[in-house]
Amino acid sequence: MTLKLSVLDQSPVINGHSPAEALRRTVELARETDAMGFQRYWLAEHHSTRALADPCPEILLTAVASATTRIRVGTGGVLLPYYSPLKVAEVFRMLEALFPGRVDLGIGRAPGSDGLTARALSGGAFYDFDQFPAHVQETVSFLDDALPPDHPYARVKAMPSGEGAPEVWLLGSSDYSATLAAYLGLRFSFAHFINAFGGEEVTKAYRNGFRPSRRERTARSMVAVFAICGATDREAERLASSIDLRRLQMARGLDEPVATMEEALARTYTAEEEAIIHRERPRAIIGTADRVLDRIREVALAFDADEVMVLTITGDYASRL
Repeated sequence: MTLKLSVLDQSPVINGHSPAEALRRTVELARETDAMGFQRYWLAEHHSTRALADPCPEILLTAVASATTRIRVGTGGVLLPYYSPLKVAEVFRMLEALFPGRVDLGIGRAPGSDGLTARALSGGAFYDFDQFPAHVQETVSFLDDALPPDHPYARVKAMPSGEGAPEVWLLGSSDYSATLAAYLGLRFSFAHFINAFGGEEVTKAYRNGFRPSRRERTARSMVAVFAICGATDREAERLASSIDLRRLQMARGLDEPVATMEEALARTYTAEEEAIIHRERPRAIIGTADRVLDRIREVALAFDADEVMVLTITGDYASRL
């Protein structure tokens, strides 16, 4: 099996560096991965956090696409509950017009923030998640100029009009998004880096339940993993110390920039904290390059995945490459 590898970048803010630098480093890494032959480069959306710099992946996408020549560029993902389906469709039709044949629209359902920030993004309203399937379908229909004649917005056209539309992927870490992707006939990406358990069965159910659509005749799936490579296993573990601390902080509700490796290694942990770190470790693949690649191949096979996307966060920007 030829393994198609892609990159998910959350634009981490390392302690001592600015969010602006984190964004510049994202563009630099995209340029490097484009030259290395990676398949896609996706950008994540997060809000009101000191650790991750990108609240507007659709804007950063233009910088990444302009700095690269071949690699597909996309969002992993746009958090649709905060936005109008028409607006999302028009943003991505515009991106497709500017960078034809290279744009992916990854759609997410998770909040990407705390509850207060989510309300602020929604203008103080609470989102009715029962409407999410209809909003996904409406977004895709606007993209494809395919709203049914009896739809209340049937006369509305997403601009710019013309040939071409981005690929659409539904993202998730549970059977909810997988079931919806299968029902709507969309591509599906499972976030193993969020949920390390049960994804194989979720993806299998997606494939078994897939209904061919105007966009896709057959199921297409991806698995997104977290990975850190080092020259030796010991070096990889040292590099992973920053994400260990980051996940401990998240479990404790603490919002801090990503610690440097030196800061993370200087920490001492209680038995309870060690247990939390150990609990989170299945979500990461850590080791030498050969060991990590072997494990990624195992995951891809277990998921019957067409592609694998890799997320890496360390305590310095150079080691992400």
